[in-house]
Amino acid sequence: MKILRRLWEIFLVSLKLGCTSFGGPTAHLGYFQNEYVQKRKWLSDNDYSQLVALSQFLPGPASSQVGMGIGLLRGGLFGSIVSFLGFTLPSVLLLMAFAYFSAHTGIEMGWTHGLKLVAIAIVAQAIFDMSKKLIISIRHCIIALFALVVVLLWVHPLAQVTAIIVASYIGYYFLKNSNQRDDPKETVVSISKTTGICFLALFVILLVGLPIVSPVIQNEWFTIIEKFYLSGALVFGGGHVVLPLLETQFVQSGLMSSSDFLAGYGMTQAVPGPLFTFASYIGMVIAGVPGAIIATIAIFLPAFLLIVGAMPFWLALNRFAGLRGAMAGANAAVVGILAAAFIHPIITQTIQNGLDIVIAAVFLWSLMRWKIQPYLLVLVGICVGIVCY
Repeated sequence: MKILRRLWEIFLVSLKLGCTSFGGPTAHLGYFQNEYVQKRKWLSDNDYSQLVALSQFLPGPASSQVGMGIGLLRGGLFGSIVSFLGFTLPSVLLLMAFAYFSAHTGIEMGWTHGLKLVAIAIVAQAIFDMSKKLIISIRHCIIALFALVVVLLWVHPLAQVTAIIVASYIGYYFLKNSNQRDDPKETVVSISKTTGICFLALFVILLVGLPIVSPVIQNEWFTIIEKFYLSGALVFGGGHVVLPLLETQFVQSGLMSSSDFLAGYGMTQAVPGPLFTFASYIGMVIAGVPGAIIATIAIFLPAFLLIVGAMPFWLALNRFAGLRGAMAGANAAVVGILAAAFIHPIITQTIQNGLDIVIAAVFLWSLMRWKIQPYLLVLVGICVGIVCY
């Protein structure tokens, strides 16, 4: 009974955060620190900082992985799962409702164009903020430009993955000393290294096996699982970076329209919780409620396997300069990848006239100068779309 009460407590606290955490991954980490460290004292400041560092080191949604890690420390594997469910459920339900509403109104409404203009401003701000943190030398800049050129010129599903792999290889050798940090205090984890190895092995098996098996099976549901799993497994740098990967997997392949894609991405900014729940919207558009559920599980599964598998080994990984360099290279590459997605399809398929440019510029100024919250900007974007389009 004690473990059940603890799991219920974890779920309720994470659900509260899932209903109130607006503003993206960085803001989420601030909410977590206030709730879990300062208010409830479930872990120390040092443990929390090391957990955040680990989530930044691994691919996947950083804030969701931190939440999973806190749940793991507090309640074991089941604690990690219920923490994920509580934090993710509100945005999943809201985006599923939005997808259903959009598909069944049968009305072509201008507010969807307003959402696309909001997406321009939000992605532009994300690129700017990420550049300040991740592009810290001329070498980082060169890697980012390399990724930008590769993704724009090589229109292929493997372009982003190739850019990240090459950038990691370059960073391994040339950026070893670009992200030095003090040796951390080791965090006590309730799972063994053997269990961690099993989770990491499962992550690799699915990462390699799904693309091989999917063309053989040729099943619609299996294909959806493969696409979302790969997108979740190959995202470095935060939720915004999943945009180009999902665009490649679902828009370029013809599974959904660019208009629906960008409208959904804009709406994702209006809801609390992780940006990765954009997958719930896409799954709902493609295959209804079952598609939304499968998409959500598939895109978050890599993050869960990685955070659980890596936590017992984090001390050793964190001390290895070569891996820190590889991570720095991958992070620089994702800035270039996100910039490429900003150019195409966001700019090329949204900006239609001078009014669009003016409105998008005002939205961006509102985010960067006036610090307006993204969910408020989305509401403004909807109103502007209704009035102007």
